[in-house]
Amino acid sequence: MLSPFKVDVTCMHGWTIAVSCFSISHDSTILFLLSFASFILLFPSCSLTLLASLSSLPTWLLLCCLVLLSIRAMVTSCGQISSPVLVLLAFLFLHGALSRAADDTIAKGQPLYGGQSLVSKRGKFELGFFQPDNSSQQWYVGIRYNQISTRDIVWVANRDAPITDLESSQLSISRDGNMVLQDHRNSPIWSTNVTNMASSAVPMVGIILDTGNLVLAEASNTSAVLWQSFDHFSDTWLPGGKLGRNKLTGEVDRLVAWRGYKDPSPSMFSLELDPRGTSQYLLNWNSSKQYWTSGNWSTADHIFTDVPEMTAANPSHGFPYTFGYVDAGNESYFTYHVEDDAVVAHFRMDVAGQVKFLMWVEGAGEWQQFWSQPKAQCDVYALCGPSGVCAENALQSCSCPRGFRRRRPLEWAQGDYTSGCARDAGLRCGSRDVNGGEDRFYAMANVRLPIDAQNVVAASAGDCERACIDSCSCTAYSYNGSCSVWHGDLINLRDTSGIGTATGGGGGTISIRLAASEFSSAGDRTRRLVVGLVVAGFVAAATIIAVVSIVVIRRRSRRAFKASRRVAEGSLVAFTYRDLQLATKNFSEKLGAGAFGSVFKGSLADDAAQPVAVKKLEGRLQGEKQFRAEVSTIGTVQHVNLIRLLGFCSEGTRRLLVYEHMPNGSLDRHLFGATSSHLSWEARYQVALGIARGLDYLHGKCRDCIIHCDIKPENILLDDALAPKVADFGLAKLMGRDSSRVLTTMRGTAGYLAPEWVAGTAVTAKADVFSYGMVLFEVVSGRRNARQRQDGTVDFFPSTAASLLVGGGDLMGAVDGRIRGDADMAEVERACKIACWCVQDDERARPSMGTVVQVLEGLLEISVPPIPTSFKMLANPSKKYVDFFTCLPST
Repeated sequence: MLSPFKVDVTCMHGWTIAVSCFSISHDSTILFLLSFASFILLFPSCSLTLLASLSSLPTWLLLCCLVLLSIRAMVTSCGQISSPVLVLLAFLFLHGALSRAADDTIAKGQPLYGGQSLVSKRGKFELGFFQPDNSSQQWYVGIRYNQISTRDIVWVANRDAPITDLESSQLSISRDGNMVLQDHRNSPIWSTNVTNMASSAVPMVGIILDTGNLVLAEASNTSAVLWQSFDHFSDTWLPGGKLGRNKLTGEVDRLVAWRGYKDPSPSMFSLELDPRGTSQYLLNWNSSKQYWTSGNWSTADHIFTDVPEMTAANPSHGFPYTFGYVDAGNESYFTYHVEDDAVVAHFRMDVAGQVKFLMWVEGAGEWQQFWSQPKAQCDVYALCGPSGVCAENALQSCSCPRGFRRRRPLEWAQGDYTSGCARDAGLRCGSRDVNGGEDRFYAMANVRLPIDAQNVVAASAGDCERACIDSCSCTAYSYNGSCSVWHGDLINLRDTSGIGTATGGGGGTISIRLAASEFSSAGDRTRRLVVGLVVAGFVAAATIIAVVSIVVIRRRSRRAFKASRRVAEGSLVAFTYRDLQLATKNFSEKLGAGAFGSVFKGSLADDAAQPVAVKKLEGRLQGEKQFRAEVSTIGTVQHVNLIRLLGFCSEGTRRLLVYEHMPNGSLDRHLFGATSSHLSWEARYQVALGIARGLDYLHGKCRDCIIHCDIKPENILLDDALAPKVADFGLAKLMGRDSSRVLTTMRGTAGYLAPEWVAGTAVTAKADVFSYGMVLFEVVSGRRNARQRQDGTVDFFPSTAASLLVGGGDLMGAVDGRIRGDADMAEVERACKIACWCVQDDERARPSMGTVVQVLEGLLEISVPPIPTSFKMLANPSKKYVDFFTCLPST
């Protein structure tokens, strides 16, 4: 007789399954084991297939039941087996199947099926199937970060050939030992394609390493690597990878950008080591047009000649990176390593054609750009495609000129503009359209002209226009004393209207050929004139009514505004978006733009018509509750040397801040501007003291310690009495008073950033102290800290001032020449000393802002500071390259 019993089996995730089994006698144990083993041997592939396809938890529970019930069915006629043996066998069988998901290895007979993934031993990287656009049915096999929130993809196997049936696809070891991706038809989609294997009989495995490298190696000796993903880059260059050139075959590795932010297929933009044999790296478009070079490797300086920022990566400065260029017998390559295991960083070839070095900032939950080339987005060749227009300071870099439309709008939405713009109406080329019109020209001013212009002899602009109109292929012309014409598509057309002339703005005018239908005809103008005369009477009457209505509405709005101000007196005013549209005349007068958005001048609708500055915040927006909480905190911060927040607006996705308006603008205009006005030494010293007092209040005297993170002359505003006001302080992350360190997004400006920002370590208020010291040097000298000499070397003022202090030199020569005769030398020496203490490499050596205030007030004497290590690198005036701290805007 078979006696029933019940066994509770605890499976994965803590689930317990009650399975009804049968008690089987001990005498049949051997027979059962033979039967169970025979089942596994006869049906291995079936069992593995079943196990691999069941990835969700309920299905695994079903599998547990099926296995146990199968065992029961097998031994029904075999007598009795004790329950411990049955449970042990079931556990061993299930353990082997369920542990597959935590493996880091693909072996023969153990493929990776769609929906599964492998994780490296320490959990840093994951290999699996992913879908960049959840709305599509395209799947890829790739590697991504596993321990950061954004789970960014760093490598893709099948970039050109996505799979469409996830469940039936697999990544496996083939018979010849290669790693191969097969679709639902068992057709190979991608393969490691190694042809020089010693023997197909040697078992091979694929392993995902903690470096992010996927390797194909011998199972018995995993150090014998036959293939690795580090030799086949996608768009990301991880630490330890070698981007180089094979000297024997001439083949070069390429870092190729994704085509779109949700499309991993290769784009036109790539980074590679010069295939001609030099040691410079090139950014290319379509592997043919070079638009940036690193310059050759300098063995003496240990940098690429056109990348002087590389000296910032000196390990002696605390930077966690090491790098080097290797020119060996069979290969040349550049490689880099991250010494600190806690730092996550990589190079990435961006969709928009820039190569970027990015560092993960855990406190902010996002990647921070540390370095990029080319510096100007519009320097990327053909970024906006045929007939596209690139604008450097626009929210979207690319747009289409009048008479054109986006050729492929969906690709533009993903950041891929390379398809360019198409005409709304075709050219007639000498013939007339249905309305009798001929092609005409639209003049677009303030542009940098496209490439591939052809020179034509023309005595006037009219002759130049006729030369173009007479050629069917001519699409545009420009006349500036000489005639240039373009045939075919316009490439690299650049709008410079938003760039100042000092930074390469201005430019010329191009006349773009358009169809007659893009313009109003003479008949149209006549008809419009007639219609205008007919309605003129109605317009006159309506104008009178409108004027009366406006007067009434304004009076009512002023009364309503006064009432709202009375309600909100003593706190921030919550404006509506409509209020601020009216106050700024629909944001028509732009005062400037910064890291967080653009600022517009406005006037509140009260009796005093109080002038205000309205900042429209841009970028990643906070939620309503968090935004109001932080704004409320900022509103409580009031100090004579801090810009005052008057109100805010939070409607939908719109976030705006209303500040008091400073009539004298920012400090940089008075220090570096080309105007004849300049600050006296007395005014400068009071400005320096006021900035220090404002920062001291932020760091230690308000409710929450606020680290500004971006102190620079552009963020110091001057009121009508030239008193300084620190601006943008409330937009930094807040640090509770119970915490001494904070790591926020590296949002500062190169040249004012403290070394700890670059090192990726947590920062304190001493980061602001460093930035203040750099600004104080500029207050003294009246110039940017870094300035190019005629011989190509760099004059770095802080290094000069520090050397004069230590060497006992005459500091009078360090003062701005425009005010040198009026300067108080005791104050100059005091300012230079405290500035030099502020920029010490070790943050512990820097003073607090409270100490800075005491020194500038003459209440505390300080000794001569040591020259910072970073400055000593610049002691040789003939040195051609400078480190990170000299990367300042130059004038």
